[in-house]
Amino acid sequence: MRWRSDRHSKNIIDRRSSAVGRGVAGGGIGTLIVILAALYFGIDPTFLLEGMQTATVSDESADSRPDAGDLANDPLADRVSRVVADTEDVWQSIFASNGRRYEEPRLVLFRDATRSACGLGQAAMGPFYCPGDKNVYIDLGFYQELERRFGAPGDFAQAYVIAHEIGHHVQNLLGISAEVQRMRQQASPVDSNRLSVRLELQADCLAGVWANRSSNIVLEEGDIDEALTAASAIGDDRLQREARGTVTPDSFTHGSSEQRQRWFMTGMRQGDPDRCDTFAANDI
Repeated sequence: MRWRSDRHSKNIIDRRSSAVGRGVAGGGIGTLIVILAALYFGIDPTFLLEGMQTATVSDESADSRPDAGDLANDPLADRVSRVVADTEDVWQSIFASNGRRYEEPRLVLFRDATRSACGLGQAAMGPFYCPGDKNVYIDLGFYQELERRFGAPGDFAQAYVIAHEIGHHVQNLLGISAEVQRMRQQASPVDSNRLSVRLELQADCLAGVWANRSSNIVLEEGDIDEALTAASAIGDDRLQREARGTVTPDSFTHGSSEQRQRWFMTGMRQGDPDRCDTFAANDI
């Protein structure tokens, strides 16, 4: 993946330089353990955000906004900033074409854990989006986990992860997330999981829309395969099989590997958010 411009996002918040507090859990290998444990018991991993303790908590009072110069010697953070900037350009254009204003999210870099409007966010949860403060949160150590334990390396795989979380922000701005949350509260556990799957697959499709619409990235051979490998690696069926050797579709919360790949490619091929209506699809 190559870039046609050097624009960086101004909406990057860096909390990595300061940490406070003590707890019982750490990051690193915890990423895989917590996710697999949640899937083993049929729990949506995002529900574990609140109340979890960690060894260090990134201190929001030390927030800084790095510029391109600050990121020059930090390749991962530099890449994240470029991806976020590109999603800003793409979604601003799409929203404007529909007579709407796109509200840019912030992306918060942290280590181990950090506070958010959704509770205590932990590295063990992987990247996440919080509708309450409209922030995306990521401990960049997740990318090492993605490569070493999930077998999904590459810069476009990393970009897909960010674009997926930005997809959740788009859903939030459009009122989709709130409506799904309302429906889930009234649904049975199985139906609630099915709604969650449709929400996650739509975010995958919106990530594909970004990749299609971007005029700033130049995809090279193997880039799309990187994103598909990442989508497959975090499919519920694969994670459940790794955790317990069996697969229980009724407990899926994010979708199977095949579904995640297919909906990403739907957005990638079509470049049209309207083609990402997973809630209207009879077969997801």
